[in-house]
Amino acid sequence: MNIGEVAKASGVSAKMIRYYEQTGLIPPANRRESGYRNYSASDVHMLRFIRRGRDLGFPVAQINELLGLWRDKSRQSAEVKRIATAHITELREKIDSLEQIASTLQTLIECCSGDDRPDCPILDDLENTADRQQL
Repeated sequence: MNIGEVAKASGVSAKMIRYYEQTGLIPPANRRESGYRNYSASDVHMLRFIRRGRDLGFPVAQINELLGLWRDKSRQSAEVKRIATAHITELREKIDSLEQIASTLQTLIECCSGDDRPDCPILDDLENTADRQQL
């Protein structure tokens, strides 16, 4: 398969496939005599694995670790679980942070009259917080 076909079959763009190859996440593709990349069904399978990992929010470094474990049939599932547990902890921390941001912004929105006057608690908060951070 050429890169366009494997991109369509795997759900990973050709640009990302080239990037993954360049960074060593996936091995370099075999080349035809013409110099074009030539991919196999196992390459598609590996790219689908990567795509699913990205869909679950794993960073590339963790996907690389998971790929190594996936390939290692003598692996211990405890290592896979450790990686997934660390990832979900990071996700929950991000969710908490985003909820705090949303709550603060909601409070500011409720304090803003949104009328023709120039007074705006949203802008005041942005200005005052920026001033405090410079101190």
